[in-house]
Parts: sequence; structure tokens; C-alpha cells
Amino acid sequence: MKILLLGDYSNVHATLADGLRQLGHTVVVASDGDNWKGYPRDIDLRRKSLGLLDSLVYCLRLWRNFRRFRGFDVVQIINPVFLPLKAERIWKYYAQLRRHNRAVFMGAFGMDHYYVKGCLEGAIFEYSDFMMGDVERRSADNDTWKEDWLFGEKGRLNQFVASDCDGIISGLYEYQACYEKEFPQKLTFIPFPIKEKSDLPSREKCDGSRPIRFFVGIQKARSVYKGTDVMLSALERVKALYPERVEIIKVESVPFDEYQHLMNNSDVILDQLYSYTPAMNALEAMSRGLVVVGGGEPENYAILGEEKLRPIVNVSPNENAVFQALKELVENPERVSDLSAQSREYIHLHHNHIKVAQQYLEFWNNRVGVH
Repeated sequence: MKILLLGDYSNVHATLADGLRQLGHTVVVASDGDNWKGYPRDIDLRRKSLGLLDSLVYCLRLWRNFRRFRGFDVVQIINPVFLPLKAERIWKYYAQLRRHNRAVFMGAFGMDHYYVKGCLEGAIFEYSDFMMGDVERRSADNDTWKEDWLFGEKGRLNQFVASDCDGIISGLYEYQACYEKEFPQKLTFIPFPIKEKSDLPSREKCDGSRPIRFFVGIQKARSVYKGTDVMLSALERVKALYPERVEIIKVESVPFDEYQHLMNNSDVILDQLYSYTPAMNALEAMSRGLVVVGGGEPENYAILGEEKLRPIVNVSPNENAVFQALKELVENPERVSDLSAQSREYIHLHHNHIKVAQQYLEFWNNRVGVH
């Protein structure tokens, strides 16, 4: 099968491509590398700047590349906004993909119309990126996303693509829950793909003889949105209580290769306070044996059919809950080693990128009969 994966978030498409290639398929990944993160791709769609000259050059590059984006059995776009362009400019590129390829699928992998709508309706989640119970979480980012995705051109594009495409793949419970009411016949859930890290050295046990190393990845522009500010504050309180037993590794907006290296030397990662589920960043950490403190609600395990493993330290989205969970880990360091082993088993069972690639192939084939 000849497959084009267009756009990327958090290394999803680059990792999926590796699994598909190992199963014998021809795959092209075309993306901007998810901006500064620099994820691998075969065709670079990065935009140098928003300046007039750079924009004209970029549009010419897109025109040339889209002449090559023809004759694929499957095209999968990472999001309805799959290029670094205004939504109103993307319609024509989607139309070209539809016209010149056998099938087009859309990923429900991040911020979009149905996710924003599902969060704000308040009936699906007890808490989310947009709501805490029945109280809206107000921020400049959230206001912008609401305007764009609910009422703007992004939302209109999303609704059209979701209705028009051959199938929709959700990568997390949250996205599945937001799409399943309107698209039950063309939607499926497939876990995010992760490469297992069998080549990493054995992880040093946590037995109280050394500090537990807590990893916090910070994106300054999204710290409040992701809850990093709350989690870091709780961690600093624990550090003040146990200064010799806690080490904090803070990383701010570094490329993926450097980020991975720093992660490898950590024991516990704090990630996505307002999520029900671990996303790509947390799953990558789990594949390395790190323990995730963040989203691990019952819905996460249920959608995977997992009845035994509980590797994630699930916390309610408030500082005191995070503080108590972190304090308990520091006071019981042997639990970190146990959860670390569970984390790797969890990735092997549910997120192995070759197993996930096979699930994609089965869904694509069931929808449009490609082989």
C-alpha cells in the first residue's frame, strides 16, 4: 500500500510510519516537524516566517509538493488544519487530496471543533482543558480556540472534512468521546503508536538511597493550559519538605532529541493535569520506564480493555491532590520501581507501534478496501 501521512503532532505520524514500513508498506511523511520540536519527516513543510516573501515562497513549495501528493491508496491528515496556513486557504488543498488519491482519513488527535464543543458542553467530562465541573476555565488561549474552532473558519473546515472524509481515527478517549455521537459509523479508536525502548540500559532502582528525579517539560505559552504551573508548584512544596530526596529536572521548549536525552535520566514525569489519559509525551516517557503523574482515569483503561495494569498515578486537577500523590511517591520510593515496570508492560500491550500500525491497516481496509 502507498500511504501519505500529512502533518504531525507529537511524533504520531513519524512513529506510525515506521510501523507501517516494517509491515512492508510505502509511506511518505510530510510535515513541518511540529514546529520547533523537529520530528522526523520525508518532506519538510516547515514555513520559515509569516512575511510576504517567505509566504509566497512557501505557497510555491506547497504547489510543487501537492503535485507529488497524488496516487496514494491512503492519505491521512493529522488534523483538519494540516498545514501551517489559515483555515480558509486549506480547503483547496484538501480538495486536491480528495481528487487525486483513493481515500482520505482524518485524525482526531488534538484541538479541533468537536473537542472544544465536547469539553464545553459539560456532559462528557467532569473536568477538561476548558471546564472544571460546570465552571469554565478562562484564558486568552481558550478564548481564541473557542472563537476559531466553534465559530470560525477552522470549525467550518473541520465539520466539512469530518463529514466528507472516508474515516476518522481518534487517538485518546477524550477525542473518541467527543466524536462518537455524530460519527459513530466512520469513527474508530486506535491507541497512539510508541516505539518500545528495548535498547535502553536497565533503570536504576528507586530504593531511597538517592533522590527521585522528577521531570517537568514546560512550554511557557501553554503552561497554564496544560496545568504545568499547578503541578510544578506542588512539586516544589514536596521538594521543600524533602530536599535531599527530590531532584527536579525542568526542561523548556527544547528539540525532541535533547528532550528525550533529559527524560532518560528521570524517574517520574508530571504531565497534563486536566487530561483523562496519557498522551504522546507521557506515553514516550512510559516506554522508557518513567512513572506518569497525570491523567489515568478509569475511562482510559476501559477503552483499552486493560483490567490489570494501573501504571499511571492519577490525580484530581488541583494542587493539593498533586502534592499528596508526589509526597506519597517520595515516602514510598519502592512504588516508583513497581510502577516503572508496569509502564513498560502497558506500552508493550497497547501502544507498540507495529501493533498499532496493523490496527490502522485493518481500519483503512475495512472502510475502503485498500490492501
